[in-house]
Amino acid sequence: MSTIPKIVILGAGYGGVLTAQRLQKELNYNEADVTLVNRHDYHYFTTHLHMPAAGTDSIENTRVPISKLIDEFKIDLVKSNVQEIRIADKKVVLQDGTLSYDYLIIALGGEPESFGIPGLGEYAMPIRSINSVRLIRQHIEYQFALYKTDESRTDRLNFVVGGAGFSGIEFVAELADRVPELCKAYDVDPNLVNVYNVEAAPTALPGFDPELVEYAMDVLRKKGVQFKIGVAIKECTPDGVILATGEEIKAATVVWTGGIRGNRLIEAAGFETARGRVKIDEYLRAPEHDNVFIIGDNSLMFNPEGRPYPPTAQIAMQQGVTCAQNVVASIRGKELKKFVFSNKGTVASLGKGEAVASAFGKTYKGWVAAQLKKIVDMRYLFIIGGIPLVLKKGRFF
Repeated sequence: MSTIPKIVILGAGYGGVLTAQRLQKELNYNEADVTLVNRHDYHYFTTHLHMPAAGTDSIENTRVPISKLIDEFKIDLVKSNVQEIRIADKKVVLQDGTLSYDYLIIALGGEPESFGIPGLGEYAMPIRSINSVRLIRQHIEYQFALYKTDESRTDRLNFVVGGAGFSGIEFVAELADRVPELCKAYDVDPNLVNVYNVEAAPTALPGFDPELVEYAMDVLRKKGVQFKIGVAIKECTPDGVILATGEEIKAATVVWTGGIRGNRLIEAAGFETARGRVKIDEYLRAPEHDNVFIIGDNSLMFNPEGRPYPPTAQIAMQQGVTCAQNVVASIRGKELKKFVFSNKGTVASLGKGEAVASAFGKTYKGWVAAQLKKIVDMRYLFIIGGIPLVLKKGRFF
């Protein structure tokens, strides 16, 4: 009977892929069996989804086969849905089987947070996956086509985007860039199209320098985006949204980018959670389970000021590297490494040739910030796939 420890990684997002890659680099031959479980056989770039969602880029530029990112002689890739995590039994129940583990890394990614808004789950579309993005893109184009069959339905040309954080701002920017093309293709008067961005918080792009926020909003207003900041969506209906002010916006399209929660499978597993996220220790381990590591959107960590780190791709990647090092250290009986987040800066795209950024202790906007955005994206491509992936995908970012 094999005594080689079994490592199971759930999810091949930013954290899961970086964990797998670092494990295959650091583990010796036959030191552990590593299995990576993912519902798809591809890894997709969550931070790039806003472009194909709006139709300004191809979906194929947003994903890469996992087999191109890992060494399948060292890591077993299992394409399946996770049904249940049984912590007491050290087992993971999949759609088509069961895996046992000695070490478990949970990197399942988050789910849209509805904040209890009635109708949001039924009538709004989230930007969360390749499939959701495909649906949004086709839905938007279909509304233009339907409008031409019944021009009394001007609500088909109204688009509401809930949330003005990174995802919301980047999506409305791309949508605003796409509208003129759609109007030309479907012979629609651009003045009839309305793009609304609704945000309950008192500012768009929370955490950004106020000067950059104002610049971003000014750029997007000039592209036709109408902002409703400090106003919550009270209800989502088949006809649009009702705001907390009582105002109703008639719209055939509502896209939700208003928040992310952890995965419900983690709650079901019995961990103590806050919005589906587990407060992990400084070594990325779950409370009272030294063999279970939780990273990315599923984890909850606090910065030195006592505020939770936002669930970004940047922190998930860094957690992935530290997680792999700590699993290897656990197997070898060595001292674990504390996770320390190194903030490389933040960049938000504002569409073609425009962005805002905060990096290296400075702020940037316009064309310079847009180039920084490209550098950030290509750096990630290089980290996970080297120069070949940069050459293949880099020109699309």
